[in-house]
Amino acid sequence: MEKKAASNETEPLTSKKDVSDCNKGEDCKENRLLVRNPKSALQLVEDGNKVHPSQGDKGEAAQISNGYSGVQSSVPCNGMGEVEDAQCTAPAATTTTSTTCGAEGQQQLMELEDRETWSKKIDFLLSVIGYAVDLGNVWRFPYICYQNGGGAFLIPYTIMAIFGGIPLFYMELALGQYHRNGCISIWRKICPIFKGIGFAICIIDLYVASYYNTIMAWAFYYLVSSFTAELPWTSCTNAWNTGNCTNYFSKDNVSWSLHSISPAEEFYTRQVLQVHRSNGLDDLGGISWQLTLCLLLIFTIVYFSIWKGVKTSGKVVWVTATFPYIILFILLVRGATLPGAWRGVLYYLKPDWQKLLATEVWVDAAAQIFFSLGPGFGVLLAYASYNKFHNNCYQDALVTSTVNCVTSFVSGFVIFTVLGYMAEMRNEDVSEVAKDTGPSLLFITYAEAIANMPASTFFAIIFFLMLLTLGLDSTFAGLEGVITGVLDEFPHVWSKRRELFVLGLIIICFLGSLATLTFGGAYVVKLFEEYATGPAVLTVVFLEAVAVAWFYGITQFCNDVKEMLGFTPGWYWRVCWVAISPIFLLFVTCSFLSNPPELRLFDYNYPYWTTVVGYCIGTSSIICIPIYMVYRLIITPGTLKERILKSITPETATEIPFGDIRMNAV
Repeated sequence: MEKKAASNETEPLTSKKDVSDCNKGEDCKENRLLVRNPKSALQLVEDGNKVHPSQGDKGEAAQISNGYSGVQSSVPCNGMGEVEDAQCTAPAATTTTSTTCGAEGQQQLMELEDRETWSKKIDFLLSVIGYAVDLGNVWRFPYICYQNGGGAFLIPYTIMAIFGGIPLFYMELALGQYHRNGCISIWRKICPIFKGIGFAICIIDLYVASYYNTIMAWAFYYLVSSFTAELPWTSCTNAWNTGNCTNYFSKDNVSWSLHSISPAEEFYTRQVLQVHRSNGLDDLGGISWQLTLCLLLIFTIVYFSIWKGVKTSGKVVWVTATFPYIILFILLVRGATLPGAWRGVLYYLKPDWQKLLATEVWVDAAAQIFFSLGPGFGVLLAYASYNKFHNNCYQDALVTSTVNCVTSFVSGFVIFTVLGYMAEMRNEDVSEVAKDTGPSLLFITYAEAIANMPASTFFAIIFFLMLLTLGLDSTFAGLEGVITGVLDEFPHVWSKRRELFVLGLIIICFLGSLATLTFGGAYVVKLFEEYATGPAVLTVVFLEAVAVAWFYGITQFCNDVKEMLGFTPGWYWRVCWVAISPIFLLFVTCSFLSNPPELRLFDYNYPYWTTVVGYCIGTSSIICIPIYMVYRLIITPGTLKERILKSITPETATEIPFGDIRMNAV
């Protein structure tokens, strides 16, 4: 639209003389939009006889106190979607008229008006903390820490958190809160050609839901089995035990040999997982009906926690996010009083400074902090989109990321005090006891230690309850990332049918989990954990960081933050977003791809073809990104250069609430 002066007698031929006046001191009409003025000076438009720019024109719109100019959004439209001329006169100043109209504009206004927000600020904080603090904090961090130099590992871990993890965490919270959209539709307001990132995120979240909840089903099986006077993994007299079962905690003098297997390990492998009934990934065997029932109950809990939105899930996290900390404190105190606990603590924290010279240590530190904080899963975008516009997401990012890192560190003490106790009982070195990694560390080593404590039933019940609550928070969050993304992208279909959509999503996740419920399901879980999410999420966040910092523009993004918080991010954050964080992600991704993990679980070595399958699964999500880029360029009219320019230019205004006025940032 051209910008030129016009008198009252000179009007566009397509306009109509339908002038709506405003009373003194009152807002004009019902809704307003905001148009960002690229000029640094703040000024009011005094000439009401000018033809003012539309949303797409940023040149001459005047700003008000928060960096926007007031423009009227709900101007009259005719049947063809054309805009009738409307003017508002006020004694002090006049407001500009936006020409955005039609179905899209009305739909955006409806979405903004209907969008719910968190009941309380603490609901949001607990939800984010519950998402970030998950099962990986309990088993992954302690293992990686002692494997990579003990206390010395805290140095690369802290550095990677400061320059990589926390800036990305902050960036996603700010994006979600400002644009108030899920992981798919948000790209219309940032860089449309990267919209495939949103679809990739949804697929990754579905993959995670297909195996992560199965681990919780294992914990639920343990929880139910704990309601006995004698825990079933304390003896070798059960139907599932073999001749190699050796209970060195018994009162008899028992010698531990290379072929000895603890009763806790046999309970986990032969009773819960039943892996002995599977020959590997090429012969998974039947489905365990016990685990199927456990998973069904877990998904039922998940459904009724998230089906109504964040107002219900925000209340559930008051229990699921705080309960683990109570249990961690109880287990920490109990572990510290066990004989040999000091051996475990020394092994956990004793620094090995030579390890800092190894590249693998820095890769592990970067990967741990990234997957612990969890950017790239669409969760932070979704949760932040339900915040109030001026919520201090900067403070939230610092608080929640700090809580997450401290929780990981404290969890190490909870685990290693018990491992020290195990080493004392076995008369072995802590390194021999701490061979189990991943879920085995919890379900074999820690479960066995609990079983041989006084009041073992009580400690087993609260421990596995803690694992369930840790997992539920993350499941709520992961599915909310998908739900918000889809509902924001297709509001005309699902906005009034959230409960039905959530039910369908839960059913899809349950059906997708059936392979992990087989006798060889543990092998599937391991494959998905290593390949389906790791490199895919790293690629997604790398492209997300590049799109925001280099295409949307770091200056524009910082201005968005200033409009929300009242201050501009400093040079440290800018440098991290533009260079350090993308390099950090590229470093981890290339390290993973150049040295893929050799998978082994129990006595099963994964064949080579499973690596190919793993990469295919991971690629199946990120392939959405280039496919959508090609699709976008094809459907966009114009020359190739024009298509590219249109595809990297925000196409939809960002609407923000400003009291009773609706404002649009473009």
